[in-house]
Amino acid sequence: MEDFSTLTIARRGLVAEITLTRPELLNRFDDLLHQEFTSALQSLRSERDLRAIVLASTGKVFSAGGDFELMKACNADLATAVRVTDDGHRLLATLLDVPQPVVVAMQGPAIGLGATIVLACDAIVAARTAQISDPHVSIGLVAGDGGCLVWPQAAGILRAKRHLLTGDALSAEDAFSMGLITDLVDTSDDVLPAARALADRIAQLPPIAVQGTKRALNHVLQQRAGEVLDLSFALEIQSLRSDDLLEAIAAFTERRPGTYRGA
Repeated sequence: MEDFSTLTIARRGLVAEITLTRPELLNRFDDLLHQEFTSALQSLRSERDLRAIVLASTGKVFSAGGDFELMKACNADLATAVRVTDDGHRLLATLLDVPQPVVVAMQGPAIGLGATIVLACDAIVAARTAQISDPHVSIGLVAGDGGCLVWPQAAGILRAKRHLLTGDALSAEDAFSMGLITDLVDTSDDVLPAARALADRIAQLPPIAVQGTKRALNHVLQQRAGEVLDLSFALEIQSLRSDDLLEAIAAFTERRPGTYRGA
């Protein structure tokens, strides 16, 4: 199996485990993680003896989402912005096409693209202390990398609008009550064992039935993706190229209010 520098893959019988392994970077999705995560999913999807996948992470944060340096590179160069959004489109399409159920072990906050990836999976085990949020708008970006697809499917359109238009975070308990998280455990230490137990339970069921049911359910998401993602990614490119993006990043870094011109 391919060697990766941003994640690891391990097998436990019928279950594979993908673990994000850069806690010092808060497991942000930079260029390299985009590519390696997509490659990892592609390598696992064709393994016929694989029945389930656990997606885990290391450190206190599941994933802080996008990478500021990559955003600034997109702002400076249109070709880079197009390539990065194409990579994002490919990542999400690959995740939705994986036949094996994917169980997330969400030990800490999932933010932005991190939240999108979590919500595109099939079950989410989260610690009560975790949070989920998509603050794209807070840093001057359209929620184009899948947030406009997966949040409405999980929470309903009005609640999705409420949180995508403000970037406000949800506690794991609130997210559980709204249907964005499927399984709630007390502490971060409880998350991975519970996710493994759920994946093992799924792996013992008849795989044709399980994978066929997932394929039918995800067909709804894939049809909606065809309606939403081309537009949302195109709009995200526009926002990546805006002056407001640079101001939002500077304001966040300097811990001050931003001043935005809509340009």
